[in-house]
Amino acid sequence: MLASLDLPTALDSRLGPVVLRRAGVADLAALMELLSDDTISASRGDVASADDEPAYRAALEEILGDTGNDLLVVGDGDGRLVATMQLTRIPGMARRGSTRLLVEAVRVRSDLRSAGIGGAMMRWVTEVAAPTLGSSLVQLTSDAARVDAHRFYERLGFAASHVGFKYRVPRVEQG
Repeated sequence: MLASLDLPTALDSRLGPVVLRRAGVADLAALMELLSDDTISASRGDVASADDEPAYRAALEEILGDTGNDLLVVGDGDGRLVATMQLTRIPGMARRGSTRLLVEAVRVRSDLRSAGIGGAMMRWVTEVAAPTLGSSLVQLTSDAARVDAHRFYERLGFAASHVGFKYRVPRVEQG
């Protein structure tokens, strides 16, 4: 379903044009670096360790193989990855059968935050991706500690309308 999104596409930023496209396995190392370039993610174990590469590769391949999911990346004028986000289309029964578009793991390289890249990405999600996918609601979660991110999303018209909960499932050893 997310394959119907017309990608790659140019986005405007204060850096100049950047390109939003689907991620591929060749982007794995740069994706790991983007995730680790965030203090909250790093505190949860996203440290771009080569030892973790198989787990990241398996996750990326699973996302790319699922038609209800997509992992997108933004490249600068030289093609270097500067941002990423995951989209998940969720058909639902609530709200008279509304479909939601979930946006997760939004990351912009730390030295490029405030360059308009994140805003361009989120405007594309709300103005292009959601209507194309028949989604009547775009939703996301954000760690409570990400106060700057909350202000950013509110400036874009998102409302902090719900309280989120997470349950950490104990790791079960296989074998």
